[in-house]
Amino acid sequence: MKQRLFGTDGLRGQGNIFPMTPEIALRLGLAAGQYFRNGNKHHRVVIGKDTRLSGYVFETALTSGLCANGMDVFLVGPMPTPAISFLTRNMRADLGVVISASHNPFMDNGIKFFDRNGFKLPDEVEDEISELVLGKDTQWDYPPAEDVGRAHRINDAPGRYIVYLKNSFSQHLTLDGVKIVLDCAHGAAYGVAPYVLEELGAEVVTVGVSPDGLNINQKCGSLYPEVIARMVVEEGADIGIALDGDADRLIVCDEKGRILDGDQIMALCALELMEKDGLPGNMLVATVMSNMALELFMKEHGGRLLRTDVGDRYVVEAMRREGAVLGGEQSGHLIFMDHATTGDGLLAALQLLRIMRERERPLSELAGLLEPFPQVLKNVHVKRKIPFDQAPEVQEAVRKVEAALEGKGRVLLRYSGTEAVCRVMVEAADPALVERYTGDIVAACEKYLK
Repeated sequence: MKQRLFGTDGLRGQGNIFPMTPEIALRLGLAAGQYFRNGNKHHRVVIGKDTRLSGYVFETALTSGLCANGMDVFLVGPMPTPAISFLTRNMRADLGVVISASHNPFMDNGIKFFDRNGFKLPDEVEDEISELVLGKDTQWDYPPAEDVGRAHRINDAPGRYIVYLKNSFSQHLTLDGVKIVLDCAHGAAYGVAPYVLEELGAEVVTVGVSPDGLNINQKCGSLYPEVIARMVVEEGADIGIALDGDADRLIVCDEKGRILDGDQIMALCALELMEKDGLPGNMLVATVMSNMALELFMKEHGGRLLRTDVGDRYVVEAMRREGAVLGGEQSGHLIFMDHATTGDGLLAALQLLRIMRERERPLSELAGLLEPFPQVLKNVHVKRKIPFDQAPEVQEAVRKVEAALEGKGRVLLRYSGTEAVCRVMVEAADPALVERYTGDIVAACEKYLK
């Protein structure tokens, strides 16, 4: 089996440990340059990053490889992942590159690509690039000295993205009188997100806007929504918005401090679109991780939920194939295809704020649509990702739990695409049973997969 560099969301790992080493990043730049240049001169590449200290290392290595293979590189510095998707389209670039490990701690980093239309690369393209990077006999098709690429710093990128986001908000509405607690996770959105909301008229109380290279996602952001929940109540705010390190996911809380995940946000947005006849086929796209309550909610309102594998790229692929306009993940990746080609936490927040302003009702009244089934998700660290069909003892544990649930719950067993982890999830109406059944499967995984 060929080795893959890329997981469900690009290349990711701990800095200076394979595969996240300067050598691999350099070869990745060479490989991407060779693949996308395709014999032509000076195609454009936009490179952005989050606020991790190691971003400097990988930015420099990628730039060297891309320029060496004849690509002109445009460096925009710390910017959200969805901003790079937008800027790739906006600047008519041939490739977008993001250096980020999203919600992971600072010691991790990652690299992911967008094509010229702002979509993440399909598996087959990533595999071809992987073969070039990992191939011991790879011959680089270097251009002559006069045709190597140049690198440029682009200073107006934040302004372009801010204008784009403001234009996604209804022109006849403002956020005047709205008080917002905003947590940027000391990440990529710290320099743009507050300005978008303030320029639309909101009063913004910020947290997580002082990155030092080491504090990204550190007890803040979308993984720690209790921070905004507490501050919203203390500040008397109307809503709390929590982004992750690269700002492609969103978790919110209402004015009472009640936390809403991606499923609950999707339910609200899907219903609003269905009421306006703006959801083609009344279809919402989500992953296998979304709660059963979301599936039942869509059925009750005459819609349907299409599930995909985990990863917002797979959600986007299904949306493009089916002509859907709304999709996302329970974790907070939300895709509004009428506005964007990838998950954008701040854009999603603006759509939620738009609904609040149009309905002139607080979020607590709008969002009480979904009562999620009790769900337990536990991680089992593994040395090797053994195919589950080669672990009969684990399969037997899952079979017993599914039989006990009698169709009134779900079991999901999957490997993480970015970590050496097996994820075990059980859903059912009885929280005590959910906990017990999850423990049974985890015990089998710990015994036979470690």
